Amino acid sequence: MQKRYQIQFPPQQSHHLGQDEVSFLLTEDGQEKKIRFHDYDEIYLRPGLYEQVFYERLKCTSPERVGKILNDAVGEIGENLTELRVLDLGAGNGIMGEVLKRYGVARLVGADIIPQAKQAAYRDRPDVYDEYYVADFTDLNDEQLRDLDDWSINCLTSVAALGFGDIPCGAFFQALQLVRPGGWVAFNIKESFLDHEDNSGFSRLIRQLIFSKYLNLHHLEKYRHRLSMEGVPLYYFALVAQKKYEIPNDFLISHEIEG
Repeated sequence: MQKRYQIQFPPQQSHHLGQDEVSFLLTEDGQEKKIRFHDYDEIYLRPGLYEQVFYERLKCTSPERVGKILNDAVGEIGENLTELRVLDLGAGNGIMGEVLKRYGVARLVGADIIPQAKQAAYRDRPDVYDEYYVADFTDLNDEQLRDLDDWSINCLTSVAALGFGDIPCGAFFQALQLVRPGGWVAFNIKESFLDHEDNSGFSRLIRQLIFSKYLNLHHLEKYRHRLSMEGVPLYYFALVAQKKYEIPNDFLISHEIEG
Protein backbone atom coordinates (compact mmCIF):
# COMPACT_ATOMS: atom_id res chain seq x y z
CA MET A 1 0.00 0.00 0.00
CA GLN A 2 1.29 3.46 -0.97
CA LYS A 3 2.37 5.56 2.01
CA ARG A 4 0.12 8.52 2.86
CA TYR A 5 1.66 11.82 3.88
CA GLN A 6 0.38 14.55 6.15
CA ILE A 7 0.40 17.60 3.91
CA GLN A 8 -1.14 21.02 4.32
CA PHE A 9 -1.49 23.95 1.96
CA PRO A 10 -0.74 27.23 3.77
CA PRO A 11 -3.79 29.46 4.39
CA GLN A 12 -2.50 32.17 2.06
CA GLN A 13 -3.33 33.45 -1.38
CA SER A 14 -0.85 31.95 -3.83
CA HIS A 15 -2.18 33.75 -6.91
CA HIS A 16 0.51 36.43 -6.60
CA LEU A 17 3.27 33.80 -6.57
CA GLY A 18 4.83 32.08 -9.56
CA GLN A 19 4.01 28.39 -9.83
CA ASP A 20 7.66 27.68 -9.06
CA GLU A 21 7.42 29.72 -5.83
CA VAL A 22 4.37 28.04 -4.26
CA SER A 23 5.02 25.66 -1.37
CA PHE A 24 3.22 23.20 0.91
CA LEU A 25 3.81 21.94 4.43
CA LEU A 26 4.80 18.34 5.11
CA THR A 27 4.68 16.91 8.63
CA GLU A 28 7.05 13.99 9.29
CA ASP A 29 7.89 12.55 12.71
CA GLY A 30 6.21 15.53 14.36
CA GLN A 31 8.33 18.02 12.43
CA GLU A 32 6.85 20.46 9.94
CA LYS A 33 8.82 21.07 6.76
CA LYS A 34 8.15 23.63 4.03
CA ILE A 35 8.65 22.24 0.54
CA ARG A 36 8.35 24.28 -2.65
CA PHE A 37 6.36 22.75 -5.48
CA HIS A 38 9.54 22.69 -7.56
CA ASP A 39 11.78 21.17 -4.86
CA TYR A 40 11.74 17.96 -6.86
CA ASP A 41 14.77 16.46 -5.12
CA GLU A 42 12.93 16.60 -1.79
CA ILE A 43 9.62 15.39 -3.23
CA TYR A 44 11.04 12.46 -5.22
CA LEU A 45 12.84 11.11 -2.16
CA ARG A 46 9.41 10.24 -0.72
CA PRO A 47 7.54 7.53 -2.66
CA GLY A 48 4.07 8.69 -3.67
CA LEU A 49 4.38 12.27 -2.41
CA TYR A 50 4.45 13.80 -5.91
CA GLU A 51 1.33 11.88 -6.90
CA GLN A 52 -0.48 12.76 -3.67
CA VAL A 53 0.18 16.51 -4.01
CA PHE A 54 -0.23 17.07 -7.73
CA TYR A 55 -2.53 14.30 -8.94
CA GLU A 56 -4.78 13.58 -5.98
CA ARG A 57 -5.04 16.98 -4.32
CA LEU A 58 -4.50 19.29 -7.32
CA LYS A 59 -6.05 17.04 -10.00
CA CYS A 60 -3.28 17.33 -12.60
CA THR A 61 -4.45 15.99 -15.98
CA SER A 62 -1.50 16.84 -18.24
CA PRO A 63 0.20 13.47 -18.91
CA GLU A 64 -3.08 11.84 -19.94
CA ARG A 65 -4.13 14.85 -22.02
CA VAL A 66 -0.82 15.27 -23.86
CA GLY A 67 -0.57 11.51 -24.43
CA LYS A 68 -4.05 11.39 -25.94
CA ILE A 69 -3.60 14.31 -28.33
CA LEU A 70 -0.24 12.91 -29.44
CA ASN A 71 -1.86 9.55 -30.13
CA ASP A 72 -4.74 11.23 -32.00
CA ALA A 73 -2.44 13.45 -34.09
CA VAL A 74 -0.17 10.57 -35.07
CA GLY A 75 -3.17 8.41 -35.95
CA GLU A 76 -4.75 11.11 -38.10
CA ILE A 77 -1.93 10.80 -40.66
CA GLY A 78 -1.94 7.00 -40.59
CA GLU A 79 0.99 6.49 -38.25
CA ASN A 80 1.04 4.73 -34.89
CA LEU A 81 2.66 5.39 -31.52
CA THR A 82 4.15 1.89 -31.67
CA GLU A 83 6.53 3.30 -34.30
CA LEU A 84 7.85 6.04 -32.02
CA ARG A 85 11.19 6.16 -30.23
CA VAL A 86 10.52 8.77 -27.57
CA LEU A 87 12.76 11.06 -25.56
CA ASP A 88 10.81 12.13 -22.45
CA LEU A 89 12.55 15.32 -21.31
CA GLY A 90 12.08 16.34 -17.69
CA ALA A 91 10.81 12.82 -17.10
CA GLY A 92 10.75 13.07 -13.32
CA ASN A 93 9.49 9.91 -11.65
CA GLY A 94 7.96 8.58 -14.87
CA ILE A 95 4.29 9.56 -14.88
CA MET A 96 4.35 10.69 -18.53
CA GLY A 97 6.49 7.69 -19.39
CA GLU A 98 3.85 5.41 -17.89
CA VAL A 99 1.21 6.95 -20.18
CA LEU A 100 3.43 6.51 -23.24
CA LYS A 101 4.21 2.94 -22.24
CA ARG A 102 0.48 2.15 -22.22
CA TYR A 103 0.28 3.40 -25.80
CA GLY A 104 3.01 0.92 -26.71
CA VAL A 105 5.79 3.21 -27.96
CA ALA A 106 8.69 1.33 -29.52
CA ARG A 107 11.41 2.78 -27.28
CA LEU A 108 11.24 5.16 -24.33
CA VAL A 109 14.21 7.15 -23.06
CA GLY A 110 13.87 9.34 -19.97
CA ALA A 111 16.02 12.36 -19.15
CA ASP A 112 16.19 14.68 -16.18
CA ILE A 113 18.85 16.88 -14.61
CA ILE A 114 18.55 15.58 -11.05
CA PRO A 115 19.59 12.07 -9.98
CA GLN A 116 16.65 11.83 -7.56
CA ALA A 117 14.29 11.79 -10.57
CA LYS A 118 15.96 8.74 -12.10
CA GLN A 119 16.07 7.00 -8.73
CA ALA A 120 12.36 7.67 -8.20
CA ALA A 121 11.45 6.49 -11.71
CA TYR A 122 13.34 3.23 -11.31
CA ARG A 123 11.90 2.78 -7.81
CA ASP A 124 8.26 3.55 -8.67
CA ARG A 125 8.05 2.52 -12.34
CA PRO A 126 10.95 0.14 -12.98
CA ASP A 127 9.62 -1.24 -16.27
CA VAL A 128 8.80 2.03 -18.04
CA TYR A 129 12.07 3.39 -19.47
CA ASP A 130 14.51 1.58 -21.72
CA GLU A 131 17.18 4.03 -20.54
CA TYR A 132 17.21 7.09 -18.31
CA TYR A 133 19.85 9.81 -18.53
CA VAL A 134 20.75 12.21 -15.76
CA ALA A 135 22.17 15.03 -17.82
CA ASP A 136 22.26 18.77 -18.37
CA PHE A 137 20.96 19.19 -21.92
CA THR A 138 22.57 22.63 -22.15
CA ASP A 139 25.97 20.98 -21.74
CA LEU A 140 25.91 17.46 -23.17
CA ASN A 141 29.33 15.95 -23.82
CA ASP A 142 30.25 14.09 -27.00
CA GLU A 143 29.64 10.67 -25.45
CA GLN A 144 26.16 11.65 -24.24
CA LEU A 145 25.29 13.09 -27.65
CA ARG A 146 26.40 9.90 -29.40
CA ASP A 147 24.47 7.76 -26.94
CA LEU A 148 21.28 9.75 -27.40
CA ASP A 149 21.68 9.90 -31.16
CA ASP A 150 22.00 6.12 -31.28
CA TRP A 151 18.38 5.85 -30.10
CA SER A 152 17.20 7.41 -33.41
CA ILE A 153 14.68 9.56 -31.56
CA ASN A 154 11.59 10.43 -33.59
CA CYS A 155 9.44 11.91 -30.81
CA LEU A 156 10.11 14.39 -28.00
CA THR A 157 7.73 14.80 -25.06
CA SER A 158 7.96 17.18 -22.13
CA VAL A 159 5.11 17.59 -19.67
CA ALA A 160 4.77 20.03 -16.76
CA ALA A 161 8.45 20.95 -17.05
CA LEU A 162 8.69 23.88 -19.46
CA GLY A 163 8.57 27.61 -18.93
CA PHE A 164 9.41 27.89 -15.23
CA GLY A 165 13.17 27.59 -15.31
CA ASP A 166 13.11 23.82 -14.85
CA ILE A 167 14.20 23.26 -18.45
CA PRO A 168 16.03 26.18 -20.10
CA CYS A 169 15.44 27.08 -23.74
CA GLY A 170 18.83 25.69 -24.69
CA ALA A 171 18.05 22.31 -23.13
CA PHE A 172 14.71 21.99 -24.91
CA PHE A 173 16.28 23.10 -28.19
CA GLN A 174 19.06 20.52 -27.85
CA ALA A 175 16.49 17.79 -27.25
CA LEU A 176 14.52 18.98 -30.27
CA GLN A 177 17.67 18.74 -32.38
CA LEU A 178 17.84 15.01 -31.56
CA VAL A 179 14.43 14.40 -33.18
CA ARG A 180 14.66 13.09 -36.73
CA PRO A 181 12.91 15.13 -39.46
CA GLY A 182 9.39 13.76 -39.75
CA GLY A 183 9.35 13.05 -36.03
CA TRP A 184 6.95 14.43 -33.42
CA VAL A 185 7.03 16.94 -30.58
CA ALA A 186 4.42 16.98 -27.79
CA PHE A 187 4.47 19.19 -24.71
CA ASN A 188 2.47 21.57 -22.58
CA ILE A 189 3.10 25.17 -21.56
CA LYS A 190 1.32 27.84 -19.51
CA GLU A 191 -1.59 29.58 -21.19
CA SER A 192 0.20 32.93 -21.66
CA PHE A 193 2.80 31.59 -24.09
CA LEU A 194 0.91 32.81 -27.18
CA ASP A 195 0.54 36.26 -25.65
CA HIS A 196 3.13 38.62 -27.13
CA GLU A 197 3.30 40.37 -23.76
CA ASP A 198 4.94 37.19 -22.43
CA ASN A 199 8.58 37.92 -23.24
CA SER A 200 10.06 34.93 -21.45
CA GLY A 201 12.66 33.14 -23.49
CA PHE A 202 10.67 29.95 -23.69
CA SER A 203 7.49 31.63 -24.89
CA ARG A 204 9.45 33.48 -27.58
CA LEU A 205 11.18 30.26 -28.64
CA ILE A 206 7.91 28.36 -29.03
CA ARG A 207 6.25 31.19 -30.93
CA GLN A 208 9.20 31.43 -33.30
CA LEU A 209 9.27 27.67 -33.87
CA ILE A 210 5.57 27.12 -34.52
CA PHE A 211 5.48 29.96 -37.03
CA SER A 212 8.65 28.78 -38.75
CA LYS A 213 9.06 26.27 -41.56
CA TYR A 214 10.71 23.79 -39.18
CA LEU A 215 7.61 22.64 -37.28
CA ASN A 216 4.23 21.71 -38.67
CA LEU A 217 1.59 22.33 -35.98
CA HIS A 218 -0.98 19.51 -35.79
CA HIS A 219 -2.86 20.29 -32.60
CA LEU A 220 -3.09 23.15 -30.11
CA GLU A 221 -5.54 22.85 -27.24
CA LYS A 222 -6.23 24.88 -24.13
CA TYR A 223 -7.21 22.73 -21.16
CA ARG A 224 -7.22 22.65 -17.36
CA HIS A 225 -3.72 21.57 -16.31
CA ARG A 226 -4.51 21.36 -12.60
CA LEU A 227 -5.98 23.32 -9.70
CA SER A 228 -4.20 25.95 -7.66
CA MET A 229 -3.99 25.52 -3.88
CA GLU A 230 -7.17 27.59 -3.63
CA GLY A 231 -8.97 25.31 -6.09
CA VAL A 232 -8.78 27.73 -9.03
CA PRO A 233 -8.25 26.06 -12.42
CA LEU A 234 -4.83 26.66 -14.01
CA TYR A 235 -4.98 26.49 -17.77
CA TYR A 236 -2.21 25.36 -20.11
CA PHE A 237 -1.86 24.74 -23.80
CA ALA A 238 -1.03 21.26 -25.06
CA LEU A 239 0.80 21.28 -28.37
CA VAL A 240 1.65 18.55 -30.87
CA ALA A 241 3.76 19.29 -33.93
CA GLN A 242 5.80 17.43 -36.52
CA LYS A 243 9.40 18.39 -37.18
CA LYS A 244 9.68 19.01 -40.91
CA TYR A 245 13.35 19.93 -41.32
CA GLU A 246 16.59 20.04 -39.41
CA ILE A 247 16.75 23.28 -37.41
CA PRO A 248 19.92 25.40 -37.73
CA ASN A 249 22.09 25.26 -34.63
CA ASP A 250 22.17 29.06 -34.47
CA PHE A 251 18.36 29.35 -34.32
CA LEU A 252 18.40 30.47 -30.67
CA ILE A 253 21.06 33.10 -31.29
CA SER A 254 19.57 34.37 -34.54
CA HIS A 255 16.23 34.93 -32.82
CA GLU A 256 17.86 36.41 -29.69
CA ILE A 257 16.21 33.87 -27.42
CA GLU A 258 17.62 33.37 -23.95
CA GLY A 259 16.52 31.62 -20.78
